[in-house]
Amino acid sequence: MRKSLHVGVLALGLFAAGCGGEQQPGSTGPVTADRVGASPTSYESPTASPTAAAEAMVGLGETSVGKVLVGADGRTLYLFEKDKGGKSACSGDCAAVWPPYVTDGKPEAGEGVKEDLLGTTEREDGTTQVTYNRHPLYYYAKDTKAGDVTGHDVEGFGAEWYAVTADGKKARG
Repeated sequence: MRKSLHVGVLALGLFAAGCGGEQQPGSTGPVTADRVGASPTSYESPTASPTAAAEAMVGLGETSVGKVLVGADGRTLYLFEKDKGGKSACSGDCAAVWPPYVTDGKPEAGEGVKEDLLGTTEREDGTTQVTYNRHPLYYYAKDTKAGDVTGHDVEGFGAEWYAVTADGKKARG
């Protein structure tokens, strides 16, 4: 039952994304950084996607694979091994499952995060994605709360996905 619910939510998100028209704040699209200061429990759904904030916060969170990077909402951030040269190789259906962490400003480093490893890259759609150690960062749609790492060590869309450590490398575990 639970698996079919996730598939249904994902299908609804893909349907809404493919309907065209002007994207309104809060509509399906990239998960963004406008929840700076929001508690992890205030995150409403993996398909929610508010507009980008002026600054994206990147912090560290404790998970079953150790301390890893998390977004402003406390959810785990991932790298995609198919990305090359600091550019994202994930768009369309891929970005629906692995929403990019986007911002309208300079990313901000939380405690334990190396500010000199934070950066941004422009995506094909013109949005600005947060990077860490030149890896574009993504959420995973099946992670619903802080501490979830269901996207760690997962193969999908042509390569593997990993949670990211403070050193900018894939987490072990």
